[in-house]
Amino acid sequence: MKEKKSALIAGASGLIGNELLHNLLDGTEYERVTAIVRSPLNMQHPKLEEKIISFDNMDKYNHIFAVDDVFCCLGTTIKKAKTKDSMYKIDVNYPVQIAKLASNNGAKRFLIVSSMNANPESSIWYAKMKGELEEKISMIPFESISIMRPSLLLGERKEFRFGEKAGELFFIIFPFLFIGPLKKYKAIQGRTVAAAMYKIAQMDKKGIAIYPSEQIEQVAGR
Repeated sequence: MKEKKSALIAGASGLIGNELLHNLLDGTEYERVTAIVRSPLNMQHPKLEEKIISFDNMDKYNHIFAVDDVFCCLGTTIKKAKTKDSMYKIDVNYPVQIAKLASNNGAKRFLIVSSMNANPESSIWYAKMKGELEEKISMIPFESISIMRPSLLLGERKEFRFGEKAGELFFIIFPFLFIGPLKKYKAIQGRTVAAAMYKIAQMDKKGIAIYPSEQIEQVAGR
């Protein structure tokens, strides 16, 4: 009988994270799922261990990072973060700290949501930030690192994001435009990214792998 695993998820209240949390709890592969949050999720499940923590002082919670698989879905917007420095802290510094603590505690797999155009050399600040995130994560020793690069995300968020809603409407009206070379720009459902992350974590993969939107769709559909 295959030994069941333990998982840790950060960003469980977000679009992808919430879907992924339910996948982790409903699936049979994990016997314990730790969700690190800043405020209560207001849900109950026998496998769920909710840990309300200060993300600025994660070293204090070192022991909770002793899991098999780590799923990081953290991310914010400049509107919520107010400044680029605050956004960088949430989108880069927090995930890197989580990865380091998990690696030090023996975690085997690290799966993270990045962005389609992530590039540390980009002249676009957001793409550069995500590229730097990927670089930093890739230097941390895990058996497996899986980086998701979804395009525009579709799904119901708790907060309204005008740009995403406008983009979503465009994709709904003009889906025929996103074929061939433009297929990688096709919008993707948050639940599809979550499903792919769950499936990838069950694969016996080693090393670093990057999954663009089109490949995320393929994995989720298997």
